[in-house]
Amino acid sequence: MSQSTDRRQQLRDKNRQALIEATLDCVAELGIARTSVSTIIERANLSRGMIHLHFESKDKLLEAAVAHAGVTYYAQLDQLLAQAGPSPQETIEAIIRSDLSKAVLNRRSISIWYAFRGEARERETFREHSDTRDVRMSTLASDALLAMLRTEGVAGFEALAKDTADGLLAMLEGIWTDYLLHPDGFDRDRAARLCFRYMQAVLPQYFKADGAILPVARKVGIA
Repeated sequence: MSQSTDRRQQLRDKNRQALIEATLDCVAELGIARTSVSTIIERANLSRGMIHLHFESKDKLLEAAVAHAGVTYYAQLDQLLAQAGPSPQETIEAIIRSDLSKAVLNRRSISIWYAFRGEARERETFREHSDTRDVRMSTLASDALLAMLRTEGVAGFEALAKDTADGLLAMLEGIWTDYLLHPDGFDRDRAARLCFRYMQAVLPQYFKADGAILPVARKVGIA
């Protein structure tokens, strides 16, 4: 690829990303109904034709924007999972801390997610990317809980793992709603503590009120 072709591609990528970010900014501030082509291009400082060039229509731009919001959400989770240890309880802790982190749970993101969820009944693409029963998250949590409950030999561990995972995700959803309605009085540390107390009630050998209990080998520095 020549340098000029490479520069053109970089400019195209930059403009495409600018339109996506501008769309998300407008959705956060105005809602989807009031987010128009005019507000988007004004925020992005690009021409109207750029939307057609990169996305064909406003609707497809909105779909790309909600998909990008999902990628951003999982990028934070993947970062915390990479930093966590290999134990399943540390996976659960990473899920909780990612979901309640400032990078994920903030005024802009909460406005974006609830705006798209408000339209999810009518738009399949919006529902796919803002579903409260997200398959990847549910599977990640369920698999981690399965590993712990299976190790402990708990009767009916498969059903218990699924119920516990669904309960945790429902709790996190409730906390997000609380943040949406009361952002100024939101206590991030207390929200995390509530989640860990729930996990502690189910698996006290793996969790305490401030997070996961590390495996013995890791606590003594063997691994």
